[in-house]
Amino acid sequence: MKVAIVFNHPYQGSFCNAILRTVVKGLHTAGHETDILHLDNDGFNPVMTAADLRGFLDGAPVDPQVFEYKRRLDQADHLILIFPIWWELMPAMTKGFIDKVIYPGVAYDCDRSGRWPRMVKRWDKLQGVTLITTMNSASLVYRLVFGNAIKKAVLTGTFWKMGYRNRKWLNFSMVKFVSAAKRERWLAKLERHFSRLAPVTKTAAADTTCTTIVQALPKIDM
Repeated sequence: MKVAIVFNHPYQGSFCNAILRTVVKGLHTAGHETDILHLDNDGFNPVMTAADLRGFLDGAPVDPQVFEYKRRLDQADHLILIFPIWWELMPAMTKGFIDKVIYPGVAYDCDRSGRWPRMVKRWDKLQGVTLITTMNSASLVYRLVFGNAIKKAVLTGTFWKMGYRNRKWLNFSMVKFVSAAKRERWLAKLERHFSRLAPVTKTAAADTTCTTIVQALPKIDM
């Protein structure tokens, strides 16, 4: 299985970077191929310009980096996004990726044949989407006070609307405040999780609950 990983964190010493290395190691153990779309290293421009918006209406992107990402994502069987939650949302590059790559003519088409227009996904090979995030807030506070904003914006507001049923969120909370030993246990559990990742059959994907949320990977610190 070919797994595309969209990664966004500018600091090499971040826990997100440790997660990236761990996920890749686990996937390779399982025999999967990985393709890392490193937004920071690629110097991805997240800004939607007037030309980008014109292209949005025409279903024709103008940013050359978007064409390159499209070519690679067209080949992916599974998509993983890794980024930190800052001020309850994603960093600018991740938001720009959603704005400019989850885009008509790239990730989906708009079907206007019925009474209401609907999104038709173009990434036909894609079997599932996994979102991995880090944050310093407590998961309970993030859910009760901020309404799981990432879930609404990314899992529901983006991938659910495009018709991807196999979606999972792995969230590490209170990262700044837990011990180094606990973070190592989290990483070990994460590596085991991805070392067991198997392709999702079409039948299984159709039966998957629309959203699976794992807050701070329960029992990961055992």
